[in-house]
This record gives sequence, C-alpha cells and structure tokens, in this order.
Amino acid sequence: MNSLMDQYFGRMRSLMNNKDLPARIRFLLQDTVELRENNWVPRKAFIDNGPKTINQIRQDAVKDLGVFIPPMTQGIRSDFFQESPFLPARIKPDRETLGGLADMFGQMPGSGIGTGPGVIQDRYSPTLGRRTNPLFNGHSAHMAPAPQPFMKSNQGQNPLFQNQTHSSQQQAQSKDMPPRFIKKGQLNADEISLRPAQSFILNKNQMPKLQPQIPTMIPPSAQPPRTSTPPLGQPPQLGLKTNPPPIQEKPQKTTKKPPPAKEELLKMTENVVTAYLSSKNMNNAVNGVREMKAPKHFLPEMLSKMIMCSLESPDEDREHVSTLINTLRMEGLVTGENFMQAFLNVLDQCPKIELDIPLVKSYLAQFAAQAIIAELVSMAELAHPLENGTHFPLFLLCLQQMTKTKDREWLTDLFQQSKVNMQKMLPEIDQNKDRMLEILEGKGLSFLFPLMKLEKELLKQIKADPAPQTIYKWIKDNISPKLHTDKGFVNILMTSFLQYIIHEIYTTEDDDQLSAPTKEQLDQEKQLLLAFKPVMQKFLHDHVDLQVSALYALQVHCNAHAFPKGMLLRYFVNFYDMEIIEEEAFLAWKEDITQEFPGKGNALFQVNQWLTWLETAEEEESEEEAD
Repeated sequence: MNSLMDQYFGRMRSLMNNKDLPARIRFLLQDTVELRENNWVPRKAFIDNGPKTINQIRQDAVKDLGVFIPPMTQGIRSDFFQESPFLPARIKPDRETLGGLADMFGQMPGSGIGTGPGVIQDRYSPTLGRRTNPLFNGHSAHMAPAPQPFMKSNQGQNPLFQNQTHSSQQQAQSKDMPPRFIKKGQLNADEISLRPAQSFILNKNQMPKLQPQIPTMIPPSAQPPRTSTPPLGQPPQLGLKTNPPPIQEKPQKTTKKPPPAKEELLKMTENVVTAYLSSKNMNNAVNGVREMKAPKHFLPEMLSKMIMCSLESPDEDREHVSTLINTLRMEGLVTGENFMQAFLNVLDQCPKIELDIPLVKSYLAQFAAQAIIAELVSMAELAHPLENGTHFPLFLLCLQQMTKTKDREWLTDLFQQSKVNMQKMLPEIDQNKDRMLEILEGKGLSFLFPLMKLEKELLKQIKADPAPQTIYKWIKDNISPKLHTDKGFVNILMTSFLQYIIHEIYTTEDDDQLSAPTKEQLDQEKQLLLAFKPVMQKFLHDHVDLQVSALYALQVHCNAHAFPKGMLLRYFVNFYDMEIIEEEAFLAWKEDITQEFPGKGNALFQVNQWLTWLETAEEEESEEEAD
C-alpha cells in the first residue's frame, strides 16, 4: 500500500512542476505533498480559521493582557476595533483568526493595502514601520495624538527595537506560511513597501486641503455615539473604509434603425434593375445596391431577383444584368459564391418557370457563360452541381453560349484546363464514349474531343485508302498540330495501324491463328509495317517519350488478344530493325513502372531476354565508340 501511495505522490510531484497546469492546481498539489511530509498534521493557519465575534475578541484580550474593554465600544464597528491604531499590536486579531488569507498575503487583511490616491494611511501602518503607541505608555491613554505628516518607515524609531520587532514578525509569519513562500526568502518592510514615489508625498501646504478627507482619530472612549447624520458645521466622521464611488449611469443606447424587411429589399432590388435597364447608368445601379445595405445572407436572394427580373427581357438586357452582377463583384458587394447560390436557386424553380418561359434554361445558360467568361466563377465550379445530368442539357447549352462569344480554340483550352469529366456531365444512361461523342456532335461540341473523333474515324480512313500520303493528309486536315505531339494521339495512331494489320492478314482473330501465323502471313505483316513506316516516323522521330507511348499501345493491343505467342517479340524486333523505335525507348519502357496500361508483366515475360540482349549490345557499341 505504501508503494502505491509513493507512486501516487510521485505522480503528483511531477504534475506539481508542470508549468502548463494552472497555478491554482499546482499549489493545491504542492500543499497536499507537503501535508504528507508533515505526517498529515495541518498548518496552524488552517485550524480554527472561522470569524470571531466582538465578544470573543474582548474575551481573548482580557484573557491575554487583562485589558478591560469599556462597554461603550459595543456600538463601534468591528472593523474599526480590529484596525484601531490605539491598541497594541498583540491585542489585534491573531493570525489564527485570519486563516488562508494570512498565508496567502503574509500580512493582515486591511493593513498595508497599498498607497496612493484614495487609500487612507495611518502612521502605524505596517508599511510605515511599527512603533510604540504612546497612548498605552504611562497615563496618556485618553490623549489623542496630534496629526503628523507622513514619515519614512525608519524615522523616529530605535533601530535596535525596530530590528527586533521586524525579526519577531518574520518568525511569526514563517511559522504559518506555506513552504513555497518561505523558500523564496524573507523581505523586509522597505523591500515590499507600496508607498508612493517621492513626488506623491504631501507637503505641509497641501495638508489643510486634504484634512476633510482624513479621518479624525480619537480613542474609543472619547468617540461620540454614532448618529445617522453628523452635527451641523462639522465634517462627517469617516471610518477606515472609504466611501463607495458614485454610481455612474450608463449612457442611453442609441436606437439603431432596424434593417429593411425581406419584401422591402426585394422591391428595392427590382427598382434598381428596372431603373438600370431603362437608363443603363451603372454608377446609379451600384450606388442603389450599396444604399440598400442588405445583410450578407440576403445577397443570393438579391441576385436571384435580378436574374428573374430579366428572364423575359431581350438578350441584350440579360447581358446588361450579367455585366451589373460582375460589376457588383468587382466592387466587393457580392461574391462568386453568392452568384452560384442564386443561379442554383433559380434552376430549382425551372419546372415552374418553364410553363411561362419555355427557353428558361437557354437564358440561364447565357448568365452562366457570361459569369465564366468574366471569371466570376470557374467552369469546374459550375460543372460540379450539374453532374450526372442534373438540369441536363444546361451545361452543354452553357458551352454553346461560350462558343458564340469566344472561339473554339479558347473554349477547348479552357475546358482542358478545368479537368471536367464530360461523361459525368451526361445522364447515367449516356455515360459512355460512343453516346457522348454522338451527343456532342449533335450540339456542335465534338471539337472539344478531337482524339475521340480521331479514334472513331482514323480506322475508317485507313480501310478506305491505306496509302501513307492519304492518311497523313487526313490527319493534317482534321487534327490540330498541337495534338501531333500528344501521347493520346500517338496511342490512337498506333492502335489504328495494328488493328488494320490484323484485319487484313487474318480471316478471324482466333487465338490459335494469331499464335501460329504462316510464313506468308509474317511476310505480309512486315510489308504493311514498312508501308506505314513513313507515317509512324513522321510523328515518332526524335521523340523518345512518344515512342514509349507507341510501345504501350502495342502492349495493350497484345493484352486485348491474350498475348498471342511471339507476337509482341516479333513487333519489337520489326520496330527496332525498321528504325521506327530507338534503343533508348525500349529500355525506358522496360524501366517504367506506370500502372496505367494493363499487361506489363506478361509483356516483360515475352521480351525480357531480347531486351537484355539489346542492353548488352548497346553497351558494347558504346565501348567500341569510346575506343
């Protein structure tokens, strides 16, 4: 059991030194640890620390000193009796009656509470040094001391008596102080004095002005009975407690004008749009919106109202409202997020609006197109809530509107940068390549996917006329030069040639026939590769990365036919011998670890031995060139 207690208190000691904990918690832990070290005997300050009545204090004084307290002092406030400078220090309340406050501050509450304006000092305050009281020296107990100016703490005292008194005070205090305060050392009265600076000490000329505020110190026996009002012509008698400060009345709150109601704001918005479409004065419209002082949560509804007000107007008016909305954004009055909330809010009402305005989606597409062109929102931000055919074909209508405003090349670049997946923008039933290309062609948007058109049309062109000149001319006429160095374009070009060769040589694409071609079929395969060689070299020459893409197209082609025996190796050798693909591209394909194209493991198994030979031959050629 003792070992467990030691563990508990060891943990408490570690927490006691943790600076991250509040000081109150750390001190409570420290007090508990010290209590155990003291054999669970509490400090004297914690024993009988309840308040005492006046009768108990009188009885203690009589018991300790034999001093008789006149009955008339029963009417005097207890705080005055405790703080009275006419009693010796030893008959003032003992530290036992003060409890934890004495431990915490190391002094009696109410004594030495500070200096400065508003604090009443007496020359017997502990901060001014303790001196003998002449009232209890000899027979002068009933004489009131004459007022004196403030004095330094060591003025007019016997140094030996002062030091003895001070040391006895320290010993009395250290006996009941917590150890954490004793460890920090003892400070003398001068070190902890809260007296004001020299500039604040009053001189004799200032004393008369402050006399009404200084309490008249008279012995308890000579003090008149307390009355509710002081006699006329005599300043009020003040105790040691200061008068409470006057109550300051809070200024009346200025009544703010409540914000306009929603209906009023909507009416104001409609008036702004109507006036703007009539005068085309942008400054007045912007100022009108600014003067509305609409709360932020109302901004989407305000923009929705602007859009709704222009749906039945001519196309020119809708363009003007779009310009107004973009200007409000540039002025910092609305944001792109506000516009998207407003736009989607109107879209949700489309089924109801279409009854009166059948072309509402086309009109909304104009707003969306203008917002994207003005960079109020991005294409990706518009596309996200419209995925899976939501409000179809609104997104395609928006692309059509941008085509009318901008050219195809600008829209193609913007669409590619947005990374929008067009298949996801279609209804789920239409999310495949063939159906997507069909829909885009119907909307005049197939130019956004030129490679899809190439993949569908190139094999038809090769079958119609396999002459290399005809194929190259068709590619130049239908495929943008920017795509000639695109890996996707090379992949489609190589795949089309490989599919045509199989279609021309083999009557069926049976696995057995592909795995065991005849000598005539092998010769025919080589002749077709030689025929297509000029076109391949035109796009692959001096482009190692594109040559690697061509090898991946061959890998996928063989994987689609379950890797017929010897096919991949045969093509590798032919490409190498015909100088269609260089040694560097073969080795780069071998080392590449991408998982984008299926069948890499099976492909390496078929051609690994040949690649090892190629790598050795290349090293030998390099050594011969070095010699």
